[in-house]
Amino acid sequence: MTDQIEAYAKRLKLSWIRENYHAIEATSNQEYLLKLFEKEVQHREERKVNLLLSQAQLPKTGHAPFQWEHIQIPQGIDREYVLNGDFIKEKENLILYGGVGTGKTYLATLISLNAIHRFGNRVKFFTVAQLVNKLLDANQQGSLTKLMKQIEKLDLLVLDELGYIPLHKEGAELLFQVISMCYERKSIIITTNLQFGQWNHVFGDPVLTEAVIDRLIHHSHLLLFTGDSFRYKESLLNE
Repeated sequence: MTDQIEAYAKRLKLSWIRENYHAIEATSNQEYLLKLFEKEVQHREERKVNLLLSQAQLPKTGHAPFQWEHIQIPQGIDREYVLNGDFIKEKENLILYGGVGTGKTYLATLISLNAIHRFGNRVKFFTVAQLVNKLLDANQQGSLTKLMKQIEKLDLLVLDELGYIPLHKEGAELLFQVISMCYERKSIIITTNLQFGQWNHVFGDPVLTEAVIDRLIHHSHLLLFTGDSFRYKESLLNE
C-alpha cells in the first residue's frame, strides 16, 4: 500500500505528500487531508519563490532598514506605492536618479524582493552593461528572438547603472528595442547617475536618446536620491 500511495503521489506531482504523508498526525480524516494539502501548497509556493529568486539574479543586500530621508518622492505616490510594487500593476516605470552609493540599487532590489515574495512577479535584474552584452552575444549567435521572448515574459525589468559606460551603436539600438518592447506592457526600473540631458553620452545618438527617454518617462515616476554615498560614510566610520 505504501508503494501505491507514493506512486500515485508521484504521478500527481505531489512531492511533499509523497515524502511526508506518513508523518502527519490528525484526529480525523478531514484534518489529515487538510494538513496534507496545506503542506503541499506551502511547499509549492516556496519552490516557486525560490525559482523566481534564482531567475531574478538580484544583488545581495544587507539587513539594515532602507533609509528614505534623502529621497524625494513625486506627488501622487508614497513609499508604500513604491516599495510594494503597486506601479507594476499599472505598467508604470521607476527612474531612480542620484549619485553613486546613495541607495538606488538597494531600493530597486528591495522592490524586486517584495514583488517576488508577495505577488509572485517575474523579475530580472541586469546592469545595463550586462544586458547589452547579452543582447549583442544573442544577436551574433542568432538567438536574439529567444532572449527577447524571455524578457517579454517578465513583470519587472531592472536596469542598473545606466550612465556608467557609453554604449556602442549596435548595443544602444538593441537596448532601445528592449525598452520599446516593454513600453506600456511591463514595468522597468532604471537606476542612473545622469540627468536626462546627459543620456546622449550613453546612447550616442540624439534621436535614439530622445526616443528612449520618451518611452521611459511616459507612465513613470522619478525618485531623486540626494544624500551622500552610504559606502563612503561607512568607510569614514570604520577608519
